[in-house]
Amino acid sequence: RPDMAPVWPAGDARATRGYRRVMAMIPLPEAQALVIEGCPVLEPRQVDFTESSGLVIAEEVVGTELVPPLDNTAVDGYAVRSVDLAQVPVELTVVGEIAAGASSDHVLSAGETIRIMTGAPIPSGCDAVVMVEDSERLGLVDGVERVRLTASVEAGAAIRPAGDDVRPGDVLFGAGTSVTPAVLGVLAGANCRRLSVHPAARVAVLCTGDELVDEDRPLRPGEVRESNRRMVVGLVEETGCRVTDLGIVRDDEAELERVLMAAAADHDAIVTTGGVSMGDYDVVKAVLGRIADMTWMQVAIKPAKPFAFGHISGVPVFGLPGNPVSSLVSYEMFARPALRRMMGHRRLARPSVVAAADPMARCISCGSRPSSPMTGAVMSFRCAPRGAINWRPPRWRTRSLSFPTVMASPPVTRWRYCF
Repeated sequence: RPDMAPVWPAGDARATRGYRRVMAMIPLPEAQALVIEGCPVLEPRQVDFTESSGLVIAEEVVGTELVPPLDNTAVDGYAVRSVDLAQVPVELTVVGEIAAGASSDHVLSAGETIRIMTGAPIPSGCDAVVMVEDSERLGLVDGVERVRLTASVEAGAAIRPAGDDVRPGDVLFGAGTSVTPAVLGVLAGANCRRLSVHPAARVAVLCTGDELVDEDRPLRPGEVRESNRRMVVGLVEETGCRVTDLGIVRDDEAELERVLMAAAADHDAIVTTGGVSMGDYDVVKAVLGRIADMTWMQVAIKPAKPFAFGHISGVPVFGLPGNPVSSLVSYEMFARPALRRMMGHRRLARPSVVAAADPMARCISCGSRPSSPMTGAVMSFRCAPRGAINWRPPRWRTRSLSFPTVMASPPVTRWRYCF
């Protein structure tokens, strides 16, 4: 593409080693497609099911045994022969009791019943179970225990047959299924102890800048509190990745190059914050220009217009803007979907809602109405009747901190833009 050709002056070091720059403003979907296509799915691996929580299944999980393994009762009650209850009420002799985990060798005969607890195996001769609510214990009568049953039942009532849930060869879960606690329970119950999953992506997070302060001390002139890295580490963890916090790297090209190359050797992706705006000449740009194949974008959204993406030795690198809100939006729009794809997820974006513009809302950047064909701006929202969502201006009009996002009620989970 002509707009993605190198644009640096001849002889400029940044014109080499794949340092590219997108000249034209590009639509959000096009930028997202470029990023996602550059983040292939991680190779699956075999793990014990106890280690699979939160991961994505890569191959079909097939049942290998019957679940339940034998006929059992679905209720507490009395195991009976249904023919003995043709007319009710009827009194039967209680010849035993079976608790869950126990069994009985007794073969049920006419006029007999066995008290049985939920999950216990069905005894021989029994073809139905009467719920305990439909019974009345009579105690010992002529030296034997008797019970009065007040409800008729059909054959098979309250009995779960063997294999009712799972039979050998049944497909329990397909590829792309996320392993939730419920899925773990099914895997355990079906004794599916080994499965193929896509691993959690190993992601290195770092920020750069001599002005950044992480410790608790008074600020000197020119210094600012570091916040982006803490936020991004939390975002990456929430995505389901294994995060390595590389901390603050000072404005030293040699040190930054060493840190980035080491991160690329041990991780599946790298996330940096700051130094991606078109007007910046930052050590991040200078170093990535030498060691990576980068594309520097201007995306048609606001905030988060500047964004960089590329690879170091095949490892994806996400360059988020330095502005905290822009960094958050940029992560949600680009890094999060791409990382989810790497980990095998089929649904990459968060759930979205249809929004109705508040009549009084104006763009916090340019003052235009939301219907204006201009780059959109993020606004907070509130619930409206009939399940719609109304946008409203945030209480804070600054984008230097994350307050408009954090204080929105309910929290913003999906960004909508007008172009």
